[in-house]
Amino acid sequence: MPANTLLSLEHVGKTFAGGTQALNDVSVAVRDGEFLSLVGPSGCGKSTLLRIIGDLLHPTTGRIEWPDGKPSVGFVFQEPTLMPWADALGNVRLPLALAHTYRSESDARAAQALQRVGLSGSERAFPRELSGGMRMRVSLARALVAEPRLLLLDEPFAALDEITRQALNDDLLKLWAEDGLTVIFVTHSVFESSYLSSRVMVMTPRPGRIAAEISMQRDQHRTDDYRLSPEFAENAHRVSEALRSGLERR
Repeated sequence: MPANTLLSLEHVGKTFAGGTQALNDVSVAVRDGEFLSLVGPSGCGKSTLLRIIGDLLHPTTGRIEWPDGKPSVGFVFQEPTLMPWADALGNVRLPLALAHTYRSESDARAAQALQRVGLSGSERAFPRELSGGMRMRVSLARALVAEPRLLLLDEPFAALDEITRQALNDDLLKLWAEDGLTVIFVTHSVFESSYLSSRVMVMTPRPGRIAAEISMQRDQHRTDDYRLSPEFAENAHRVSEALRSGLERR
């Protein structure tokens, strides 16, 4: 196991009560501080694997090792899952309230988290008053407010328009760099994974296994110019070819 390993999945498998085998023999070491994307077809077990890492599901076989102990974890789901009766500040404050943090401190930290995701001034807005992209920003702020070391994101931008999605991609990279986070990101998008990641894991159709591991050179800053660069095109091509090859293994 490399010295900078944050967590290690060892021969992880998951079979649900109805008999569906979602994952089979998944082994991977996640490095401290990396941005790792999981890419694969629908139903390949990407979200199941993320939930196992987040301790929302337990593996049927195999295990997860945390060499330095399990860190604090933030989770962003595909849907924002906001409380409709609470304003943005109240939604972001929730993890701190559950931890019995003093109200004055939790309010200040929640307001700061909203500012960091570009929602300063929207603290008193309710979810129904916010766009889809803004609701997702609230969800991201809620995941960050408790200062996690590991951030898990399950296709958080899939339902958004392309311009909003690209803006959130850029904001997420900025937050990753500023906080020194380890990020595990589930996506269907070859282009999104190629833009965001330091490493991409391509999964096979169900039962999901790791078909390929692709390291991304990060010589260029991720900007709109990078999206038009030959390096980005090459990275996307590598992920696309690995995905195609994985589909042929079913």
